[in-house]
Order: sequence, then C-alpha cells, then structure tokens
Amino acid sequence: MSSPFSTLPPEFSRTLRLLAICSFGSSVSMRVCDPMLPRLSEEFGGVATDMAPVVTAFAVAYGLFSLLHGPLGDRRGKVLVITWATLVASIASLACMIAWSQHALVAFRFVAGAACAGIIPLSLAWIGDNVDYEIRQPVLGRFAAAYTGGVVAGQVAGGLFTDTLGWRAAFMLPLVLFLIAGSMLLLREQGKPAVARPAAVGAGYRSLLRSAWVRFILVAVGIEGALAFGAMAFVPSYLHASFGMPLWRAGLVTAGFGVGGLAFAYLVPRLFARLGATGLAIAGAAAMATGLSLIATAPGWPLVAAGAVITGIGFSGLHNTLQTQATQMHPQARGAGIAVFAMCLFVGQSIGVALTAELIPLSGYRPAFAGLALGLLALGIVVRRQVRLRYPEG
Repeated sequence: MSSPFSTLPPEFSRTLRLLAICSFGSSVSMRVCDPMLPRLSEEFGGVATDMAPVVTAFAVAYGLFSLLHGPLGDRRGKVLVITWATLVASIASLACMIAWSQHALVAFRFVAGAACAGIIPLSLAWIGDNVDYEIRQPVLGRFAAAYTGGVVAGQVAGGLFTDTLGWRAAFMLPLVLFLIAGSMLLLREQGKPAVARPAAVGAGYRSLLRSAWVRFILVAVGIEGALAFGAMAFVPSYLHASFGMPLWRAGLVTAGFGVGGLAFAYLVPRLFARLGATGLAIAGAAAMATGLSLIATAPGWPLVAAGAVITGIGFSGLHNTLQTQATQMHPQARGAGIAVFAMCLFVGQSIGVALTAELIPLSGYRPAFAGLALGLLALGIVVRRQVRLRYPEG
C-alpha cells in the first residue's frame, strides 16, 4: 500500500502525518466506551442501555463545539487550533480515568467530545485548503484510514482493558496519543506567524444553508450517522447479551466496522476510478443496509463480524462522497463548512444512539438492527436519486 500522502509536498505530508495521529486518537476516544457499557452499568447501577449518555455526551459535544472550532480555525489557523484541542483532549482523557460517578464520567466525556471536535473536521478542512479538488476524494479516503483505524483500536482497547485492567485503564490509550501528537504539533507551530482573517461567522453559516444541495448533504449525513452508529454502538452489548461473549471479544468483533473502513481506504483510488462519486454513494448505502441486515439475522458471531465489516465498507463509501462535497461547500471558510457537516453527523449519531437505546428494550436487539437496515435502504434510494440529479454523468 502506497503512502496516503505520497503525491503531496513533503511539508504537507509531515503535517498530515501528525494530524493523522491526532485523528486516530480522536476516534479512539470516540469509540472506546462502546464495549464497556455493560461493565459501567455494573459499577454505577442500571443496565447497559442506561449508560448510553456516556456515548451520546461525547457525540453531542462534538457536534456542537465543531461550530466553534471551524470558524476559529479559519481565523487563527487550522493546525494551531487542532494542536490546542488535542492537548485539551489529553486532559479530558485523564479526567475520565478518575471519574467517581456516572455523572462525572458523562461530564468528562462531554469535555472530551468538545475538544475532539477541533481535530478531524479541521484536518479535513486543512486537506481541502491544500489538495486540489481533482485528487481530493482519494486523498480524503486514504486519510480516513487514520480515524477509521482509531475506531478499530478504540473498540478493541475498550473491551480488552475493561476485561483485564479495568475500564479506567482504557482511557490511557487516547491520553498517550494526544500528548505525543499534540506536543509535536506544538513544537512545529512555535515561531509561525499567527493567522488573522476577518470572518463573518453567522453570515457564512447563513450562506451555506441557502443552498438546497448543502441542505441535502447535511440532512443525509445526519441520517447516515443516526442509523449507522445507532446500531453499531450496541453491537458489543448485543454480542455480550445474546452469545455470552466477553466484552473484549465483543469489541474485537464490532471492530470489523473499522476494518471495513480500512479496507475502503486501501481500495478507494481504484473504487473512485471505477465508480466515481455517484457510484460510491449508491453502493455504500446499499452495503450498509446489507451489513446491518446480516447482523440482525446472524445465528452466531462470525456472521455478525462479517456484517460489521460490510457495514464499515458501506459507510466509508457513502461518507467519503458526502465528505468530499462538504469540503467544497464554503471554499473561503472550509473550517466553518466542515463544522456544520460534522455537527450534523454527530448530532445525528447522538440521536440515533439515544433512540436505539429506547427501542432495544421494547423490540430486542435483532428487530432494532433490522429496522435500522431498512432505514439505510430508504436513505440509499433518496441519495441515489439526488446524486444522479446533481451528477448525471458521475
């Protein structure tokens, strides 16, 4: 596999590699709590679904605070904002390790989400600033290996540490990653002139929302996040409850979602050349529906793992297309454009997790997953129509 940044100038490549480490740590922090929900319920009381706020607090903060980080990155420099966000995220990770109650853990997870909101979105905006549109989608797809790999590592580490050293130890991984990458970026940023650009933040957001195509992208990514992550957040609990699987193994199986994303990152140049943006969007939505349907009907964990991989590939295909379009929504203020995109994704994710937590006790895990699969199929139909209208030759 060639380097994701081999076509870029050396200075850009060096910075992007550090941003990739930050993004990896951000995804680790985002998903590390998924496998530990049953153990948290044992320590703090209740059942696994009662611990959903530990996941949703991060997602809500991520979505809301991205709206602040985006314009701030446009004004003061995207890499500088990423640097300080990474260092704050390290402090939040340490706080999660010493949380003394469920409410304290939820609060610290909120802070972690607020800090991480300044990492991946601004990294994507920085790529948009420095990589030509013609090659941007494959570069974004390869860069996705960093934060997708973090999803895998977070789910595996969350289950492994929870079953061995305890759930608190799981936060050591993002803590170390954030400290190393943030410190290295801080050293690189020292001595660089400060960026100071005038920016009418409110006017920029209003101009974005005037576009019907932008509104469609934002709604689509919100639904995508709600359906896909609303299901995947509870797959470890489903494996634990239905098959008696230890949490570390459940996290490993669920990490197939990230493995699918990594596979997509490897294949994206060839897939993009063959299918184009339109094909990737349509095929991705269909693959997500197929993967979740397989999870819902699987008689054992091997097929659940296969379904997770297929879902991960599909999510990456659709999301990569939406993400590339998001980098073009506001070329003069890409930080703000990606901020709205990220907000819709993670607010959608938080809503999806919260609603799925309410649905599972009523219907059970399998019917809930099947319903989310049908929702993704409906999303695919709508996306296919709209993408074809936008790109009739795409």
